[in-house]
Amino acid sequence: MAKKTTRLEDLAKQAGVSVSTASRALNDSPSVNMRTKQAIWKLAREMDYPFRRHMPAGPIGAKATISVVVPRPQGRGSRLSDPFFFELLAGVGDAARERDCDVHISHVAPASFEDLQMAVTAHRSEGVIFVGQSTLHGDFNRLAETEKRFVVWGAELPEQRYCSIGSDNQRGGERATRHLARLGRKKIAFLGQSEAPEVMQRYRGYRDALEAEGLEFDEDLVIPTHFDIESAEAATDALIKNGVEFDGLFAASDVLALGAIRALQHDGLSVPEDVAVVGYDNISFSRYSNPSLTTIDQDMVAAGRLMLSKLLDFRGPQARRSERLSTDLIVRESCGG
Repeated sequence: MAKKTTRLEDLAKQAGVSVSTASRALNDSPSVNMRTKQAIWKLAREMDYPFRRHMPAGPIGAKATISVVVPRPQGRGSRLSDPFFFELLAGVGDAARERDCDVHISHVAPASFEDLQMAVTAHRSEGVIFVGQSTLHGDFNRLAETEKRFVVWGAELPEQRYCSIGSDNQRGGERATRHLARLGRKKIAFLGQSEAPEVMQRYRGYRDALEAEGLEFDEDLVIPTHFDIESAEAATDALIKNGVEFDGLFAASDVLALGAIRALQHDGLSVPEDVAVVGYDNISFSRYSNPSLTTIDQDMVAAGRLMLSKLLDFRGPQARRSERLSTDLIVRESCGG
């Protein structure tokens, strides 16, 4: 038996509004208040009403639209200027192109539950990708009680009720640090702002590796810094000027690692002879630095496809299940082996 098609009249009746009001809401008319439009868009999705036909077709007739939203940053600097953001966006964009979808980058920077709710409901995209949790873990859990059409790129956290996709940060941090230790480095520094969830997990991997390799943890070798090259360069330079000895450095991102290398070279130290350096992310720049950067790779192509599938294909518990991508150590010149 064929499935009954939802009519505009059915949608209007369910929403408790006139047919003309429902039509104007679906067309995002300014004559309908935002709360009413959000309610009608939500009902349209739940009732499988094909309201995309009310939207402008556009030059290429996309089959779906996915929005990318970046919460107010913590730990990774301005984010939109972070080279890693472009790598992630490229992965999402390539996956969207394979599926004839459009990608919309939102200008909003959510900082509260209300902001997150607005980011999901105040448009007609099929789903939203949030780039990182920032400090909004509890708010995402609350959002997941009523909204299913979002996925987060980032860490998997305790008691999480929403879907996040990301690399195995703790395992990646451990692999980077153990590699340095096995090269004979005894005093390994950690560079990064550990308040960010992903960075905290990489830091835990760093600590686990030190313990596993029988190396003593030294708080003086933990260097908090913002996620930009200049901050990393300044923090590393201060470590050197303060006379703290170290022969290895694990940076929580490639951007930080490149800043650290600049500081080391400006202070007359050789990489990797004096200090071996490992980064995280494997951004394109990392292979062209001098020396080229040893790093932990995150597969952004796989990440983009998986996030799109979570939004467009999966239903029920499978859509809510978080996934961890494997991390690979990419050995280049900056660690000497």
